[in-house]
Amino acid sequence: MDKNTIIGFVLIALVLFGFTWYSQPSAEEQRAAFVKDSIENVLKQKAEKESKLAAAQKQKEIKEKSLEDSTALFYKALSGQSRQIVLKNTKVELTLNSKGASVEKAVIKNYVGHNIKVKDGSADQDAVTLFDGTDQQIDYTFATKDANINTHDLYFTVSQQTDSTAVFTAEAGEGKTITLAYTLGRDYMLHAQISVKGLSGQFAPNTSTFDVTWKDKVRQQERGFTFENRYATLTYHKVEGGTDYLNEAKEKVDEPVEEAIDWVAFKNQFFSAVIIAKDDFKANALMTSIPQEKGTGYLKQYEAKLKTSFDPTGKTPTEFDFYFGPNDYRLLKKVESESSFGKELQLQQLVYLGWPLFRIINRWFTIYVFDFLTGLNINMGIVLILITLLLKLLTYPMVKKSYMSSAKMRVLKPKLDAATAQYNKPEDQMQKQQAMMAEYSKYGVSPLSGCLPMLIQMPIWIAMFNFVPNAIQLRGESFLWIKDLSTFDPIWEWNTNIWLIGDHLSLTCILFCVANVLYSWMTMRQQRDQMVGQQAEQMKMMQWMMYLMPVMFFFMFNDYSAGLNFYYFISLFFSAAIMWALRKTTNDEKLLRILEARYQENKENPQRKMSGLAARLQAMQEEQARMQNLRKDLERKKREL
Repeated sequence: MDKNTIIGFVLIALVLFGFTWYSQPSAEEQRAAFVKDSIENVLKQKAEKESKLAAAQKQKEIKEKSLEDSTALFYKALSGQSRQIVLKNTKVELTLNSKGASVEKAVIKNYVGHNIKVKDGSADQDAVTLFDGTDQQIDYTFATKDANINTHDLYFTVSQQTDSTAVFTAEAGEGKTITLAYTLGRDYMLHAQISVKGLSGQFAPNTSTFDVTWKDKVRQQERGFTFENRYATLTYHKVEGGTDYLNEAKEKVDEPVEEAIDWVAFKNQFFSAVIIAKDDFKANALMTSIPQEKGTGYLKQYEAKLKTSFDPTGKTPTEFDFYFGPNDYRLLKKVESESSFGKELQLQQLVYLGWPLFRIINRWFTIYVFDFLTGLNINMGIVLILITLLLKLLTYPMVKKSYMSSAKMRVLKPKLDAATAQYNKPEDQMQKQQAMMAEYSKYGVSPLSGCLPMLIQMPIWIAMFNFVPNAIQLRGESFLWIKDLSTFDPIWEWNTNIWLIGDHLSLTCILFCVANVLYSWMTMRQQRDQMVGQQAEQMKMMQWMMYLMPVMFFFMFNDYSAGLNFYYFISLFFSAAIMWALRKTTNDEKLLRILEARYQENKENPQRKMSGLAARLQAMQEEQARMQNLRKDLERKKREL
């Protein structure tokens, strides 16, 4: 990296920070904007309230009219008393309401339920309530010749009730019914069948679908709102393969999905509610995701407007599978095998493992190691340390190769200084680089041999960046001073948000950033020992960039999970320890003697040429020098003319 590039990066950073500071509104402007927004919000809320009241009044009038009209379809089912039915097993407890015949409450057992209303997010339950009451609603709407039948408005009678089964029936007269039958599996899957009887004459001849409208106001389950909200997404799977999701940070209302889809998931960081259609959801479904404000207790407001296959004759029921459970990679793969639809659902895609390269690392390495270590029933903090040690062991040969490359250039520095002493003018830098490459060639050293091994390690860092925040095994697990490895560990909190920082300081984030500064200092010192001429001057500028990076990391990672920050802290600690050990065990005099012996060997074999990256770099430099000389000749000829 040359001086101009470094200066360019510094200027870009200064411009970004300067523009951010300059573009901030003044206190008066903020106050005026606040007043304006407050008025607009009040008016908007008033309009929404009036609209809802009008819609409710209209619905009430329609219902009252239907109740009065004894000839209306399902008029008797429009009144009655609601009854709650509980289906349960060792993993989940689902409460169904006879009004609407749908699930109104889902409780996931064996997971810590956090009380987000208290500052430390203390656990006050041994189960997680995914939704309850009016937070979630699913409606099935059938369009008949005369009117629309909405199951949410109907009171169903209950039969065949057990801990795992329930059948709901709404009657429209003798022999005319809508039936919803539920069967709870042994884990987190709920199977549903919807069928009609004696109603074929009520539908148009070409009727083959009915509407499914599913709404859910997703609760905040974890202490860190910002971090959890980042992983809360409305996700869906296309019939042709592959998953997609609505942008987690932007408001999307009735976003069309042009392809047919298998399932829709209302997902937060560690838990999901999923609806799976046996006969697919038709193309052009409409999806809505509206982010909620911090402090409301909710992350997103989701809605999916879907259409699926329907047989008006009642011969073939419409079937769904519902999943109410954790986002656990292995479990989701297992659940797919329990589905009776025989589809390749790819539910495990709900656990985000990164882009394809990083997903491969996590899928075929990290998850296997993580499963093995967690199976030993040891503390999750120890698991992170052991994973770090294993990764360092695997990458040690590359780290050592990179270090030895630097060490070779360090011991050759006096010889390089002597060989390039005559090229001290700025216009002689090309010749200086060529002289350096020639000197490296004599000793069989490639200055680029240390770069590639270090670059190979970067995918591992990024893969862990994607894996740790999505590992539900860390949720609620404590280690040392950390109460929960899946969220931040504050040493100081306050009640207002500060720009770029938030409302807390995370201790593991501070440790990670301090370790990053110390590690950067060690690597910069090592690189400075091998720099020649102006490279040493450029390195001084590079130092500020390297020291600025941990500061940037602090603003990025202060909201991130303590587990991820702890992993990076331990990783840097071991990296520094390995570098220190290599420095202590490397004999510079012995290394120089080896290089001198190689120099004599190359001297006796003058036909030997450079290979690999070093040869390509030298060829590029020679071509640049040739072009530079050609330009000089052309300029000289122009002046002569």
